[in-house]
Amino acid sequence: MQESEKDTVIEVRHLQNRFGDHVVHSDVNLTVKKGEIIAIIGGSGCGKTTLLRTILHLRIPTSGSVSVFGIDVVKSSNAALLSVQKRWGVMFQSGALFSSLTVLENILYVLDEYVDLSRKTKVELAKIKIALSGLEPEAAYLYPSELSGGMKKRAALARAIALDPELVFLDEPTAGLDPKSAEDLDDLILELRKSLGLTFVMVTHDLDTLCAVPDRVIFIGEGRVLADKPMVQLYKDEHPLIQSYFSGERARVRESLK
Repeated sequence: MQESEKDTVIEVRHLQNRFGDHVVHSDVNLTVKKGEIIAIIGGSGCGKTTLLRTILHLRIPTSGSVSVFGIDVVKSSNAALLSVQKRWGVMFQSGALFSSLTVLENILYVLDEYVDLSRKTKVELAKIKIALSGLEPEAAYLYPSELSGGMKKRAALARAIALDPELVFLDEPTAGLDPKSAEDLDDLILELRKSLGLTFVMVTHDLDTLCAVPDRVIFIGEGRVLADKPMVQLYKDEHPLIQSYFSGERARVRESLK
């Protein structure tokens, strides 16, 4: 296997997704390399969430292949799929924290499901994840209803990295946050990439995040990848859908990149 192939974390080839007669994806092709931060964007209804769900094996595509860590998640056995799933973490837009559990218990829930260690060791590991997420130690004993929006996002991220994943999926990570909290979360993502060597794939509408965090931005439209390039180059892309996406008030960010 060539070095470039070994560095490939996700490979999507000729992906098609249909809902009845409605074609969401006609021919999506993309690759994510180890250590990259990739953002997926596009207009409403372009299939960003459907693409993410397909990669996560939450939806079976109409046709095409999706490989993660070299395993075709569409055709793999349950055992092979589980081995891959243990190597990724997911931070959902809503956080998806169990409301009846504390932050610590939310993380322990994941560890209890997949890790055969002593209770003391699992608690210590959970507290390490909480610290890595930037939460104060006392936050471990708070319930989701007692957390601010930014703290909920960090708690959800702590749970996403509970199993020491190599790959983390982020669904609208800064949605609902004030600008300062969003900026702090952006910084945290970059720091986790640097300190843990994580690969991130995010779906986001946050233009400040798009300008500050991802190495490449993948623009989905017309059922395929219309552009795959750094944000500073994407703003200059002449495709009408891309121009339209960044029109209006969003143009202020484009101006700042000139």
